[in-house]
Amino acid sequence: MKKTISLTLAVIMAASALTACSTDSKVAEKASSQPSTDAKKAPAKFSILFPTTVSTGYHTRVPDLNKDKWVLKLEQLTNTDLDVKVMEDAKFGVMFASNDIPDVVGSIGGPGSKSMSGSVENGVFMPLDDLLKQYAPNLMKLIPKAAWDSVSYEGKIYGVPEFLSNPSRRSTYIRTDLLEKAGLQAPKTVDEFLNVLRAFKKLGVENPYQMRENFKYADVILGAYDVLPYKDQFELVNGQVVPKFFDVENVQKALTTYKTMYDEGLIPKEFATISSTDFSKNIESGKAGIWSQNASGLPGYRTKIQQAVPGSKVEIFASPKGPEGKGGYFYYAPVIRTFFINKNVKQETAVNIIKFFDWMVTPEAETFFTFGIEGDTYTKDSSGNINYKFPTTKEETDEEGFRSGTMWAVHDSTYNKPRLLLNEDGKATLKAFDEVLTKEGLPGIGFYPDLSTFSKFPDLAAPQPDVGPKIIVDHMIKMIYGKEPISDWPKVIEEYKSKGGNEIIKEATDRWNKKQGAIMIDIK
Repeated sequence: MKKTISLTLAVIMAASALTACSTDSKVAEKASSQPSTDAKKAPAKFSILFPTTVSTGYHTRVPDLNKDKWVLKLEQLTNTDLDVKVMEDAKFGVMFASNDIPDVVGSIGGPGSKSMSGSVENGVFMPLDDLLKQYAPNLMKLIPKAAWDSVSYEGKIYGVPEFLSNPSRRSTYIRTDLLEKAGLQAPKTVDEFLNVLRAFKKLGVENPYQMRENFKYADVILGAYDVLPYKDQFELVNGQVVPKFFDVENVQKALTTYKTMYDEGLIPKEFATISSTDFSKNIESGKAGIWSQNASGLPGYRTKIQQAVPGSKVEIFASPKGPEGKGGYFYYAPVIRTFFINKNVKQETAVNIIKFFDWMVTPEAETFFTFGIEGDTYTKDSSGNINYKFPTTKEETDEEGFRSGTMWAVHDSTYNKPRLLLNEDGKATLKAFDEVLTKEGLPGIGFYPDLSTFSKFPDLAAPQPDVGPKIIVDHMIKMIYGKEPISDWPKVIEEYKSKGGNEIIKEATDRWNKKQGAIMIDIK
């Protein structure tokens, strides 16, 4: 029985709504002129760098972010005087090389991320344990242990994380209108899953299960047999930490199932080369019956497929379970972003920075980041219910993303409950997270920072958190196509070991035993 717990990097789900309006300057003036109600002393001054992965967006169109209305309002709410910068994560190397490092630096992921360039290990940032215990009661209560573990180095906490309380993000989508036509219920087992796909094929569905290259968002069967080949899907077996694809019996069962799907035309014949673009087009045009995707995409799929196929219905159901009663997908890393405090920051300023982050998980902060400014981007009725303006243009959407995504440095990014509760599709998404995703997902061991042997043997390392090593994926595809016998999987493992896998296993086991960045996380 596999008992390890998983961690992998993941994808952020941010939600909020606003509309840019002509009163921006007036709102900004009002925000900057009103004194803080919770502090009469001088505002805490510090510089802060928010990370991004793109070179476009709202922040690139604002001449001076420090005069932006959202920054001004944030300063008013927190009694701070911020020097705000936004930088692409990929450009952090230049910042560290120049030693021009802001008081607070946010990064995508945790301390061991590539962009952090070993700065935590080299003492650029201060440990935060004592500050957090004394000045961050909200953060200490809300942030799960796995998230704190993944922002720690040598037993000390070095960052404040934007976290996931529920790392189960992906789900199984089904066209329920097709289920109704076939007279079937949602499948609960792999065998039932195959029977539903066969029924969809008889109905003329082009792709009963929509596959994609490298098994990306196409790994429901690998999940059912708990053999996902990903970077954070290691497990402890007989005293060694090994990849889950070492489980020969279950890998062979999973590949046999995929081959059945291929042979019977239940997946596209060209499944190994389907791009992300074609994957999305096929689903949105109504050509797919079942597919795997992040649960946050439910409203969009309902809208687009309904437009393509009037009368269609889309729901999220529990993923089919394998013989051991497991199912679903990998758990995402519990940390989305991490914010570090420069070691040169004065103690008083560091205290104020911690209080700044602690405020971000309060109801007041949730309302601001989610809905914006009352009278500008939202109003309240006599019962206190919020009415807000959804973004209607790309520019407005970018502005929303800056406020509710980029600026909201520390909070639970599992979902934005207040916003989801405002419409039926949002409520359905919330239900999927609370009633389906909390009950499925696959544990595994992950390493933060990555194992050094991953870079030494790149073909044996996962190139992305949700893509298996090239050597493993290539053999899987060949076996599904019938170019290699599935019974040869033990030979694949031996090949992996001989080409560097033994070194990976040794390092993984050593780090696990020494508790050096070997992270465990549970959905609970």
